[in-house]
Amino acid sequence: MSYEPDGQSQPPTRPEGQYPQQPPYGRQQDRQQGRQQGWPQARQPQDRPAYGQPPQGPPQQGGRPPQERPAYGQDQYRQQGEQPTQQQPRYEQPPYQQERYRQEPHPQQGYGQPGYGQGQQGYGQQGYGQQGYGQQPHYDDHDGSRPPYGEEPPRRKSKAKRWIIGGVTVLALAGIAAGAMTYFEIPPFTDKGKAVSFGQDAGAKNGDAAKPAASSKMSMPTGPAADFKNSMTLGDGTHVAVTTITGKKSGFTGKVWVWAPKEYNDPKFAKSGFPVMIALPGGAGFPNNYWMGTDLGLQTSIGKWYSEGKSKPFILAMPVLNPAPDDKGIYWDGSDIPGQPKMGSWLTDDVPDLMRENFRTVKSRDGWAFMGSSTGGFAGLKAVLKYPEKFKAVVASGPDIVPDSSLWKGHDKEKAENNPELLAKQLIDKKGPEVYLAFQVGDNESNKKTLPDVQKFIANYTKGPIHTSLRVIPGGQHNAKTYVPNMGEGPIQFISKVMEGPVE
Repeated sequence: MSYEPDGQSQPPTRPEGQYPQQPPYGRQQDRQQGRQQGWPQARQPQDRPAYGQPPQGPPQQGGRPPQERPAYGQDQYRQQGEQPTQQQPRYEQPPYQQERYRQEPHPQQGYGQPGYGQGQQGYGQQGYGQQGYGQQPHYDDHDGSRPPYGEEPPRRKSKAKRWIIGGVTVLALAGIAAGAMTYFEIPPFTDKGKAVSFGQDAGAKNGDAAKPAASSKMSMPTGPAADFKNSMTLGDGTHVAVTTITGKKSGFTGKVWVWAPKEYNDPKFAKSGFPVMIALPGGAGFPNNYWMGTDLGLQTSIGKWYSEGKSKPFILAMPVLNPAPDDKGIYWDGSDIPGQPKMGSWLTDDVPDLMRENFRTVKSRDGWAFMGSSTGGFAGLKAVLKYPEKFKAVVASGPDIVPDSSLWKGHDKEKAENNPELLAKQLIDKKGPEVYLAFQVGDNESNKKTLPDVQKFIANYTKGPIHTSLRVIPGGQHNAKTYVPNMGEGPIQFISKVMEGPVE
């Protein structure tokens, strides 16, 4: 920025560092023009000459002589004697334009020197910094990054706007918290833990439910009603619920998860008994049963298969398989091993009793089946062969064929009584009752003996009352994620064709 016509960057030396008074500028100029047009009289600033008028008294030393300036809105370039051009109207700033910087005279500007927008340029022409109206001002402050006269402080946001921003922030945080609480199943954003009755009426809870006719194939809930708590709710509104019971036959206390298809609460089937499938896990089988989770999709798959005509609408019972973790490689083979918890009685007596007490079921063995994988597949296979009068079918996925728990040591007689190969031979010799064994095994199982052992069992014992099927899963591994989708490709159809339900 230049302070002198010759481009000097420093202001002239003034005696004793004094500075003259400044001529009017900015809105003071507007007030002067307003008085000429008859506007209401504004307060006249003190000790300042009107815009365009020479100052009173001699100029200060070192300044320029005063110059006459045309009145606001007049053509300053018109020669003497020429007709005036069109008078400039007072400029009205558009409402959407906001003055970003309030320009002030530089404190070192000398008397008579041109101010902002003054000098040799008229109104509307380029003035300070050679920019026109609407252009960004150029600030002669070394790097041009900030205004030299002080920037107008930013306006504070209105109270209403601050409230809106605060409210949106609170709602966003609340939404995040609710999502996290839902994901981690923290009340009140989940119905986990709520009581589930599975449609039992007051009569059933009191043990005096209406009894079906003697010829009926279904059995009403006998009670007493178990204390089922919701574990999770599926997309179709059905529930996986859990309860803890102490078995009357086994004396073992453990958890059982249950699930009923949506048809169970359909008024169309209000007087119908449904088939039950006891689903057993592999691995530890304690303290949870992995079939109760929705990640494997067993429940939704059964609903889908039923709608496709592939499967019965099974009620699922999903008990713990073992009384403790098998962290030392110990498991109980789903059997009553001497000196150990009676897990065989738990699976074949106590769990079925729980289902009869709380659900409308099928009276005969035609409505009872097992399914399981790995050690759970072995336990289900052994249960059907040992108690064919109670259970009619099993889906055994990647099962063991013979008992191999280390807890059998010293108990060879009891071990033989729980050997599927020996049980199959006895059933053939007794010529019934008929059972249906559906096997499925992956051709990429971790135990390479699993598939050959199953094939050998089928070859030796598929005769008389024993009916079998085998699905070899291409690329299938030894896990539940392999087994569930492939159940719908043959095994579930195989057993559903021979089972009953819903029945009245």
